[in-house]
Amino acid sequence: MVRTLPRCRRLVARAGRAGGGAHATERHVTHLPAWPGGARYAVAITVDFNDIHGIQTREPRIVGREKSLSVWRYGATRGVDRLLAAFDAFGVPTSWFVPGAVAETHRGTVCEIAAAGHELGVSGYRCEDFDALPLAAQIDACRAGRAALADATGRDAHGFRSFTGNWADGFAEFLVAEGFTWSSSWRGDDLPYVHPRSDGDVKGARLVELPLHYELEDEPYFEFNLSPPVPAGQPRIAAYRDVLDNWRRDVDGFRRFGLCCVLRLHPEIIGTAGRIALLHALLAHLRGTGDAWFATGHDIARWWHAHAPVNDPGHPVDVFARCVADEAAR
Repeated sequence: MVRTLPRCRRLVARAGRAGGGAHATERHVTHLPAWPGGARYAVAITVDFNDIHGIQTREPRIVGREKSLSVWRYGATRGVDRLLAAFDAFGVPTSWFVPGAVAETHRGTVCEIAAAGHELGVSGYRCEDFDALPLAAQIDACRAGRAALADATGRDAHGFRSFTGNWADGFAEFLVAEGFTWSSSWRGDDLPYVHPRSDGDVKGARLVELPLHYELEDEPYFEFNLSPPVPAGQPRIAAYRDVLDNWRRDVDGFRRFGLCCVLRLHPEIIGTAGRIALLHALLAHLRGTGDAWFATGHDIARWWHAHAPVNDPGHPVDVFARCVADEAAR
């Protein structure tokens, strides 16, 4: 029997200690989501292996500047091998998002990732900016990327990540119709949720979203290029121990409230000679809790769809869908 999981956080009002005013606090509750095997929280480790295509979409001035592009080529040269070794050492499954062009130019590397038992997901064909594409072009990019991955590995991908931009109305339905089970493109929660269907059917297959958080990514802390400036504001590279402390604290928070912790890594960033030690330390911390469910995005999505196929009332993704529908009806 399918049951809806209890929410693991509640907002409660209580009197302030000094001034007597009410304020909202988050209360730790004992009724946590019943993750498989009695695990206290879920962990999905995801990797974006974009090579040069992501940065060329985001910063067109870098196209043709080989010295700068070498920063992003480093992932295929060194980073992927270090990540695979780390994941093997800690025995964790992961999900890699690979655009079709990378599956073609780095076919051997992509096959090595698949042979190590990791999941492969689609990120378009060249990390397209979905804001610049109509629905038909978004679908074409997804199909081309998926076909390239299947040609390289002999496997159909079931996960999707939009590199940048919003997908058009109807894209989630396309993904479900094509056999995709999950996405990790949106934010807005720290538990999985399901994308609403345009036909309103709550019993049919729906796309499960594994939401991201910037603080659980490596890119905001470490991505850097001098000229053209990446990121545009040209901040400095963060201190490694501070980042590790941030990650540990976030993991502890996700564990405390029984949530789904989604890491987003890049081989050219976390896979450098110095930063790979941060990943080892983080994986050791995750393993050390002793009660994490490490799973691919596909496995988490299948489990969530079976146990929590309906979002909480008023979930932001449902509100957004209603706003889109209302706007289209005007």
